[in-house]
Amino acid sequence: MRRKQWLRDPLSCRIDLVPMGFRMFTDKTASDAQPLWLITEGELATWQAAQDAATRAWLAALRFRAERHQVVVIPDAAGKPRGAVLGLGGLAMAGELDLWNLAGAPDRLPAGAWRIETPLMREPATAAALGWATGCYRFERYRSAPKTASGGALLVPPAEADMDYVRNAAGALTMARDFINTAAADMNPAVLAREATALAREHGAEAMIVEGDELARDYPAIHAVGRAAAHAPRLIDLRWGETAQPKLTLVGKGVCFDSGGLDLKPAAGMLLMKKDMGGAACALALARMIMQARLPVRLRVLIPAVENAVSGDAYRPGDVLRTRRGITVEVGNTDAEGRLVLCDGLAAAADDAPDLIVDLATLTGAARVALGPELPALYGTREDTVAALLRHGYRLADPLWHMPLWSGYDEDLASKVADVNNVSSSTFAGSIIGALFLRRFVAPTQDWLHVDLYAWNGKERPGRAVGAEPQAVRALYALVAERYAPGR
Repeated sequence: MRRKQWLRDPLSCRIDLVPMGFRMFTDKTASDAQPLWLITEGELATWQAAQDAATRAWLAALRFRAERHQVVVIPDAAGKPRGAVLGLGGLAMAGELDLWNLAGAPDRLPAGAWRIETPLMREPATAAALGWATGCYRFERYRSAPKTASGGALLVPPAEADMDYVRNAAGALTMARDFINTAAADMNPAVLAREATALAREHGAEAMIVEGDELARDYPAIHAVGRAAAHAPRLIDLRWGETAQPKLTLVGKGVCFDSGGLDLKPAAGMLLMKKDMGGAACALALARMIMQARLPVRLRVLIPAVENAVSGDAYRPGDVLRTRRGITVEVGNTDAEGRLVLCDGLAAAADDAPDLIVDLATLTGAARVALGPELPALYGTREDTVAALLRHGYRLADPLWHMPLWSGYDEDLASKVADVNNVSSSTFAGSIIGALFLRRFVAPTQDWLHVDLYAWNGKERPGRAVGAEPQAVRALYALVAERYAPGR
């Protein structure tokens, strides 16, 4: 059955202190918890000099050098923990820490309540608490015997930390991680639409789902890409906030699995394609944070949710697709499907002429070649907006890298039979080419940000297991809060 309907069912919002199913924080007082000192390499000598001889000898025996993520538990006379010290590496002082400094701590400390003994101001204290929460994440859905999050270490929230923000961010980022980590068989367009609708219901937002053949008229490119799959394509459209508030629209690429279509990927190229809806997951996480904090915006979230599948009805190389904006696109490669579904989403976003449009997408491998997995490529039409986002990303250890919308490459998207091709005739500048394609679907004067991200950790690090990694969410939230709710 194909459906197009508006749903509105406001419920009381619930932020789960333990979105992973594990406890992260404790309500014990600081006096009931063991101290955890945060020490930089430069501060180590001074701190050690203030300790007793037994502590100094113990740290020397274990070669504690305050290296980043190095943890040593300090025992009492009976051999039980009476405190611990965590190295911060080469930071100038503990007040410069970011969330990743604390992310490995829950796994490395014994069970019990811990308090951060090192005095911290509001921003580093908040980062420490969020880092602790991040380090507690586990994806256990498919394990027959789930592992514990840590040895049972719990943190007394630092007195200066903004715990409303920590709980908001931890819940949203966990949701995104779970979506990305879930196997494609269990996170298809129907499931993604259901999860988005549940999020809307939780926060009193409106949700409209345009599904299947009903997409063909208003969202023809989304329909073309997704029509071959067993699960019909969908356009998820969420709206929240007062109509008089400034309009903010998020567009997230929701390709729940990408086979490459008829231009089939090799087997190795499909192994991580469950994460190709990472842009949608990040957009929904950002939306959740905005709604939970009740920022004064008129928020719209557009998620084209499809599977790029192979069947007798699959779209083909050489097909010419009409888009929502009326631009015709020659399909040069069916594996460049993300920009095809996003172009209809961006056109719908532009219809409202919002104050700001942000799209998030695992769009190109070329961005990873240029910048690696940890730096999303950032494009934008206004330098001040780009600069503000870069500043927040640097401050919050959620970095992005500014890339140019170099118009000289526009001609590489030329088509002999249509207005534009979906891929370049050149093998160069692939991420820029993708951004230039998308720019055609927003107004020239529109304030627009495009984030080409990876959404995945490929290597094991403290607090960051191999798996899903929501990127740019915290930085974008900070940008939105600063822009529309200054002083909060």
